[in-house]
This record gives sequence, structure tokens and C-alpha cells, in this order.
Amino acid sequence: MAMDLSEFTARLDEELRHDDYADLDASANGLQVGPDEAELEHVAFAVDGVEETFERAIDAGADALVVHHGISWGGFDRVTGRTYDRIAPLIEHDCALYVSHLPLDGHQELGNAAGVADVLDLEDRKPFGELGPEYIGQRGIASQSFGAEELRERLESELVTDDHSVRVLDFGPDELEDVAIVTGSGTDWLDEAVDAGVDVLVTGEGKQKVYHEAREAGITVALAGHYATETFGVRSLHDLVEDWGLETSYFEVPTGL
Repeated sequence: MAMDLSEFTARLDEELRHDDYADLDASANGLQVGPDEAELEHVAFAVDGVEETFERAIDAGADALVVHHGISWGGFDRVTGRTYDRIAPLIEHDCALYVSHLPLDGHQELGNAAGVADVLDLEDRKPFGELGPEYIGQRGIASQSFGAEELRERLESELVTDDHSVRVLDFGPDELEDVAIVTGSGTDWLDEAVDAGVDVLVTGEGKQKVYHEAREAGITVALAGHYATETFGVRSLHDLVEDWGLETSYFEVPTGL
């Protein structure tokens, strides 16, 4: 089966509500590299749009690569140096690049936070992590409460941590039940988590000050890795596009960060 690139991008743009995040996200979501019209038969997926994933997509014969972290964050002044070196193989091999950043974090069924919520078996879910009129995370109640060590073990066993430990700042209650999730770099939403009265904020990476802020607020924070918490969205899109009948590939390139 084949699909026009324009149809492919339009369907994903609509599913991910890219227009609603247009003024909220530094990423240029949607098609970042590619012609207006092309035909797709094989689509690859990865978390990061970087030299390694570009090469793997090209080697696999993909017509397009879908990623969470793209190459345009507010546009380019010049396409030279490393920027040119990164983009050139895509153009030379007619491989399009499609990106979904914050919309893929916050999608309540397909998104990264939703994937972490699945791992933690959360119920009664609702959006969390306000960003203007939208959300980039999810909140829910654990079907069975867990302690800080149980939380760490669950995340380490289920996430692609590249053998790195999950760090848990254990300053909350002994039994963790009410969970907020903002994947990637989400500690800026700690105050929202505290105000909401949750027991634990699960995110990827933290700034140094979060240790003292969490300790003073009496909330647990789990730092499970930026990459590790953000594989779920592209994997969900992989399954969606596979259901559309296109050939697909998924590439895991963990950073341990």
C-alpha cells in the first residue's frame, strides 16, 4: 500500500491537533523536511531526529521518518555546518521528516504521558501539565498504591533506560497513589503538582533545584530519563500507521539521559 505524503501529514496533524499547539511549542511540528507531494510506502519512527536515526531510516529504505524531537526549533538562520550535514542525507535520499513534539507529549491516548500512565496502571485519568489552553501531561490514580522503591523498580523494568538507574526523590507519603506525569523535562510543573495535591510527579530529567523544592513541599519526584519517558508516543504512532497499511520500522536509540 502507498499513501500520498500530503494525506499522511494531514491525517497525523489532525489526530495530534498540531494547530492547537502552534503558538505554544518552539518545535515546528508537522513536516519539517520534504516536498509538497510524494508517495510513501515505508515509514520509520524514532524519538530523535539525528544523524543516527536518519541513517537507519535511509538504510531501511524508508520514505519518511517520524520523530518526537526534530531539527527546527524556531527556524534556521542558515543551513550550513552541522545543520546542512544533518539535513543533506534526507534530501539526497528523498526521505521526509515529520515531527510532533508537545502535541505528542500531551495526547491523552497516544502520547508519552499516557504511555507512562499505562506502565503505572493508572485509572481515573485526566489531563495535567497546563500550557496555555492545552496540556502536556496526564494525572491518574494507581490501581494499587506503591512505595518509592516499588515505583523505581516498575519504571526501571518497563522503560528504555539504557541500564541507567531511575532516581526517586522520596519526600512524599509512604504510599504513592495520586500520580502526575509530565515526560521529558517536566519539573517546571512541580508547583502545579503540589497545588493539585498529588503524591508523586513522574518526569524525565530534573534541574538541581527540584531536590529542595520537592523536599520542602513534601512531594515525591521520579526522574526516569528524558529519552526513557518519551518513547511511547512514537511507538503509538508506529502502531497507528501500521494499521493504515504502510510498511513501518521503529528504531531505538537510547541516550541514557
